[in-house]
Amino acid sequence: MSAAAGVVAGVMTVAALSPTVASASTRPDTVQEGLDALVRSDGVPAALASVKGGEGRARTYTAGVGDLATGSKVPRDGQVRIGSNTKTFTAVLVLQLVGEGKIALDAPVEDYLPGLVRGDGIDGRHIRVRQLLQHTSGLPNYVKYLGEDVRHYEPHELLDIALQHKADFEPGEKWAYSNTNYVLAGLLVEKVTHRPLAEELDRRIIKPLGLRHTYFPAPGDVTIREPHPKGYYQDSADAPLRDGTELDPSWGWAAGQMISTNSDLNRFFTALLAGRLLPAAQLAEMRTTVPAGAPFASGARYGLGLVSTPLSCGGVYWGHGGSTTGYETRGGVTADGRAANIAVTVQPTDPATMKRVDRVVDKALCR
Repeated sequence: MSAAAGVVAGVMTVAALSPTVASASTRPDTVQEGLDALVRSDGVPAALASVKGGEGRARTYTAGVGDLATGSKVPRDGQVRIGSNTKTFTAVLVLQLVGEGKIALDAPVEDYLPGLVRGDGIDGRHIRVRQLLQHTSGLPNYVKYLGEDVRHYEPHELLDIALQHKADFEPGEKWAYSNTNYVLAGLLVEKVTHRPLAEELDRRIIKPLGLRHTYFPAPGDVTIREPHPKGYYQDSADAPLRDGTELDPSWGWAAGQMISTNSDLNRFFTALLAGRLLPAAQLAEMRTTVPAGAPFASGARYGLGLVSTPLSCGGVYWGHGGSTTGYETRGGVTADGRAANIAVTVQPTDPATMKRVDRVVDKALCR
């Protein structure tokens, strides 16, 4: 069965289907059309979305199939691996600790993790906490050197892999995306709080916001707990799709290990931008940006674990996005409270597909 075969599409609102809503739903919906096109033309097995208007009304969407082998329906608002959206959660923890006076943004990493960050052109005495969160540290990205060795990794192993390689540039010299920054940020949180990262995420963010479908998988947990579409990967653009749903996500840790849903991500980013997670001073720091390049859209700017992306209708939206084996997520929120998050169940190998995913987010937020 091909990735584009057996398209199943649908949209649901949180309100009951009154005649007015039912008749409105017969009109073309740009979000549904966009998801259908990703399945039909780009060959993604499934696409899911959750969209919330400024007035608070939420809609969920699906397209494609949840399992290529069985043709089963896509679970509405199903759980997915959210990849680098995890970085925003980690950045919030660090900034909460800044607000509590336990971490200083412009202090050297060495102050909190003495002697840990050393390598060729790498010295924790010269790297600031801020530079970790903003990807301006120059630390090499360990992901480039993992190869095909799929196994469990401890955070210090990931850092050790990075430190075997030369610094990409001097701290503060430029911007370059590196998961190593957020592994260190996670270790920093654990060192300062004396608690596991997963516990701090749960205690400080997940439970207070009521993110009932969001969690940080325990060591050795390769499953996705709740209803979810299967995630797929390709070894190359013309290779067959392979099931990558179950895997050990420890290679991402504080940079990319979490599982959530589109609606929970909307709730998280909405609360964050509304000031419910950080004091005003720390939220302002988070939104202080520098120009960003790949893997983000044209015109994107990176703050402290938070990305601003221009909208075609004017203004920007704030979010992050994530890419991990089996799943790609994009989305964010606007200043006036609109929110949208979209997931597809494969990591696109064609950059044009990613641009079309970004366009669906844009359509959802500009309606």
